[in-house]
Amino acid sequence: MAKQKEPTWSEDGLNFRTRKWVRPEDLNANGSLFGGSLLKWIDEEAAIYAIVQLGNHRAVTKHISEITFEASAVQGDLIEIGLKATHFGTTSLTMRAVARNMITRKRILTIDKIVFVSLGDDGKPTPHGYRETTYDRDRMPTEHAVTGTIRLP
Repeated sequence: MAKQKEPTWSEDGLNFRTRKWVRPEDLNANGSLFGGSLLKWIDEEAAIYAIVQLGNHRAVTKHISEITFEASAVQGDLIEIGLKATHFGTTSLTMRAVARNMITRKRILTIDKIVFVSLGDDGKPTPHGYRETTYDRDRMPTEHAVTGTIRLP
């Protein structure tokens, strides 16, 4: 019997990563990672990524496509989340997400499309003017309606 090729650990093109530690409060009744906890982590990281890429603290989730769970995690496992911007629309940013277990080295889930929309002060979609990913803080919002000016180094 031919040995199946192991999937490569590197996920092509993912350019934003965060790590989470699976704790007791993240478990479901089966003792494995609750999917809702993982989706919350992904949505939060995607929101931060969208805020930086769109230069607007009023970036909101518009759409999350089909979610494919491939494996799980248990208490104590370390989860890595990767995001990649795939399309800049006039008012939106579309990205792809992958979560994987750093301990078992298995992919936990993939989401092919997460769409965030840049909103204006009126709560309506507003053009952001960007077409490509940045790795600098040049787009980081410097003002917030509630807290005022944010001082960055």
